[in-house]
Amino acid sequence: MQLVIVSGLSGSGKSVALHTLEDLGYYCVDNLPLGLLEPLARQLTSALHPSQQRAAVGIDARNHPEDLQRFHDILQQLAEQDITINIIFLQADDATLLKRFSETRRRHPLSSDETSLADAIHRERDLLEPISASAALHIDTTHTNIHQLRDLIQERVAGESAAKLSLLFKSFGFKHGVPVDADFVFDLRCLPNPHWQNNLRPLTGRDPAVAEFLAGQPGVERMFEQISRFLDEWIPQFEKEKRRYLTVALGCTGGQHRSVYLAERLGKHFSSRYPSVLVRHRELS
Repeated sequence: MQLVIVSGLSGSGKSVALHTLEDLGYYCVDNLPLGLLEPLARQLTSALHPSQQRAAVGIDARNHPEDLQRFHDILQQLAEQDITINIIFLQADDATLLKRFSETRRRHPLSSDETSLADAIHRERDLLEPISASAALHIDTTHTNIHQLRDLIQERVAGESAAKLSLLFKSFGFKHGVPVDADFVFDLRCLPNPHWQNNLRPLTGRDPAVAEFLAGQPGVERMFEQISRFLDEWIPQFEKEKRRYLTVALGCTGGQHRSVYLAERLGKHFSSRYPSVLVRHRELS
């Protein structure tokens, strides 16, 4: 049986992720007490109906702190039952979470008359650290809307090829912050910038004119070749460790030209060897 555990910070999109999996045919249970995870998995494993052989559960910080600290031991119990476990952890920066709770006027599950919203968010991060440390996939939804999150869950979780690595190349702009869910971050700000060419400024790295300009720069070619060689050597090592997800972030100043161009090229380069290669441009969305 395949079991997806969806966890993360309140307001980061856990419900959206769980509903997406439910729409894709997963048997979903939200807000499950950790103590019931192993009995639920055992029951679902013995179920005859094919729809119950793929399940997803939502686990949040309302669990008892001692149970959360035992999360690794609970995973070991599940592994002994021949269950394939996939843990997704969603997060966003504090400012975004504060804004979302303010806009929706929802109450944070850990807040109270004595605990402010900001303190509740910090407390939640600490409580969920054991789950975050065990997660195969971290998703930062700071710059992601509901529709983009649904697409990401469909492509990286439900659409993944079994036993194959899901590889994501993400472009971004340093002036908007570094993605916290990246496994590798490459800084491209040293490369020639099309922004200073008046005819290229309004375009993006997807446009042929920008691609032609960057392809003609020796430094850009060296950067592409060296990043490719680095990943060629180290991706197989991650596969040996049974890693299912790898996110490579490429950043330039604004996330419009250089990072977009190289993310597209690297995506095409590796798509011939890996069946699940995604390219996303954070600032263009």
